[in-house]
Amino acid sequence: MMDLYDTQRSMRQMRKLAMQRGVVAILDVGSSKIACLVLRFDGAGQLGDEGEIGSLAGQSGFRVIGAATTRSRGVRFGEIVAMGETERAIRTALQAAQKMAGIRVDHVIACFSGAEPRSYGLDAQIELEGDVVTEQDVARVLAGCDVPDYGEDREVLHAQPVNFALDHRSGLSDPRGQLGNILSVDMHMLTVDADAVQHLAHCIKRCDLELAGIASSSYASGISALVEDEQELGAACIDLGGGSTGISIFIKKHMIYADTVRMGGDHITSDISMGLQVPMANAERIKTFYGGVHATGMDDREMIEIGGDTGDYEHDRRTASRAELIGIMRPRVEEILEEVRVRLDAAGFDHLPSQQIVLTGGGSQIPGLDGLASRILGQQVRLGRPLRVHGLPQAATGPGFASAVGLSLFAAHPQDEWWDFEIPADRYPARSLKRAVKWFRDNW
Repeated sequence: MMDLYDTQRSMRQMRKLAMQRGVVAILDVGSSKIACLVLRFDGAGQLGDEGEIGSLAGQSGFRVIGAATTRSRGVRFGEIVAMGETERAIRTALQAAQKMAGIRVDHVIACFSGAEPRSYGLDAQIELEGDVVTEQDVARVLAGCDVPDYGEDREVLHAQPVNFALDHRSGLSDPRGQLGNILSVDMHMLTVDADAVQHLAHCIKRCDLELAGIASSSYASGISALVEDEQELGAACIDLGGGSTGISIFIKKHMIYADTVRMGGDHITSDISMGLQVPMANAERIKTFYGGVHATGMDDREMIEIGGDTGDYEHDRRTASRAELIGIMRPRVEEILEEVRVRLDAAGFDHLPSQQIVLTGGGSQIPGLDGLASRILGQQVRLGRPLRVHGLPQAATGPGFASAVGLSLFAAHPQDEWWDFEIPADRYPARSLKRAVKWFRDNW
């Protein structure tokens, strides 16, 4: 844990250096596409209100000057499975974005889905040494959180204080400088599979880039697709990606839960490919142009040219009705939404004051999905697009770019995290010590 704490601190320093230099790359490593944005910071909207994320967060501070996407290779379920393939795909996207921007980029902030995220809620309480809450007091109360034993093969990706209370006055986003005697904190901690993080970091290093930050795609999507009122009152963001579906729950402008369902748009494409006996590329085209989840009487008569390039004339000129296509797609979409509902129920989403659900990501563009989702997940469902940011090309304004745009906002205006404070060395979680004791016992 101590190593990760230091790593995250050094990445935060690199982010500051990149912002001083004025340019940083944003990399969204997904299962179906890798998106790269190059941001230029003009310094106008420097980090003011720490921990606040507004609907226009950081928009005055940066402009998108380069954007590129490429087909993802070597990534399954949001995790890297073929290092060389992914490295080539990242280089392709980055070089195209740099060419458009006309500038070389050394620092990159990346986000990824998958890696089996798990959320924990932690809390702590301390007595203040003085009358005024100082930076050291915040560090002490964060260090006082009782961290659960989350396993040897996992790492903390986010550790964010989501609520402070000072002498029973709750709901404080930043207690520094306020008067009181007893300081309490509620913290959200997100752990992920350590190998997935290390693979991504290693892959970016192989591309001759400095990693200046890393975030969960679910978190980034929530920042960009939820409007300010939804983040404040309570809402869930469902990011339907290619290989996985990310879930994040926000309240009081902070993420309090995140999870991933290991199914997405690629699984729907795979079903079409097997059901209609066509290659994956054809299945993706058919899904994009003719897909849907609600069949009407018209759909029995609407015939789709399946096509093919096998050379067999009869096989290549087959047709299928749109109703048949919907019959293949709908069960898989229902399965994904049912699984999402199980995760939301487990997180206690129905106890929030507002239960708005926002669908985003490339998979959310299937016609009729919002109606089906409102029947399975609850009444308040809408389709979300990422917030507009300066300089973003029209091609990158769709739901499929929610993670990339959210990561841009996260880069320009990050929330406070555990590693932004000087945690006393004697109060690090004892996991690294436990590991040392185990090694000593096993070897001596």
